[in-house]
Amino acid sequence: MRRREFISGSASIALWPLGAFAQQTHPRIGFLHQGNLPTQQLIAAFRAGLKEGGANPDIEIEHRPADGDYNRLPGLAADLVNRQVSVIAAELLPASLAAKAATKTVPIVFLTGSDPVGSGLVSSIARPEANVTGIAFLFTRLGQKNLELLRQLVPKHDVIGALANPSNPNAGPQLRDLQAASQTLQQQIVILNAKDVDEIESTFAGLASRKVDALLVTADGFLISRRDQIISLAARYAIPTMYPLSEYVIAGGLMSYGASLRDGFYQTGIYVAKVLAGAKPSDLPVLQSAKFELMINLRTAKSLGINVPASLLALANEVIE
Repeated sequence: MRRREFISGSASIALWPLGAFAQQTHPRIGFLHQGNLPTQQLIAAFRAGLKEGGANPDIEIEHRPADGDYNRLPGLAADLVNRQVSVIAAELLPASLAAKAATKTVPIVFLTGSDPVGSGLVSSIARPEANVTGIAFLFTRLGQKNLELLRQLVPKHDVIGALANPSNPNAGPQLRDLQAASQTLQQQIVILNAKDVDEIESTFAGLASRKVDALLVTADGFLISRRDQIISLAARYAIPTMYPLSEYVIAGGLMSYGASLRDGFYQTGIYVAKVLAGAKPSDLPVLQSAKFELMINLRTAKSLGINVPASLLALANEVIE
């Protein structure tokens, strides 16, 4: 294993006054997830952030996963508000938007891969709105880097498919970023929708007819909840696939480049701890992550008959052999 640093660039409304939550005798955290429950490693990173921020790392956390069904998010967010949690942590954009719509008073700390201003979470990075702040790692600015890395891995592949969940409001910005990058790099991009389990299956079955040579999976809570299905299909159809998070590669995917989700959970924990200690979200500027990870699975590369260039291996934060 080798490691190197690689950095690129409508629900019910609570009526309690902001700040009352941090003063509760028995504070509780509500954690809203657009996909499945996070792994134990991610939860441990969140609790480590709580400890770093001065909170009790063993504080009660009420998790509410939507399992990729974004229609459930408003109800789950409303439930957390009604249960009078002290603060809501929200994982990724659809969950964050649902939490914001559910309350104007319960403090919210989001973790998003989107532009927090452009997506409507806050009106200002430096001075976010009254009860909302968080951590942003911008997947919508990584399109060119992803295409460049994929070209290094499979230089003779002409048509790249971009797998996206159209139900996610972050899909549009990611795809526009990829399309702009593809014009700069003179790379052909084909948009492939995957909003449910059956559509993922049919999309992979149709890759050959659309002459897709390699695949990019966009960042989405539903898609990562279906990572085992996607990785299995990529192997079945022998399609070189690049992912937005290292969790895919750990599970057997070929290569990933994107923000560190573990670091994002850690930073979210620190901000939640600050809110529990009495800080107002409006006094906490949105943090923008500059830590990105490249991970390569050599076992998967070998099974696909891909010889990973030494120059690409030298860039990797981690290589699975």
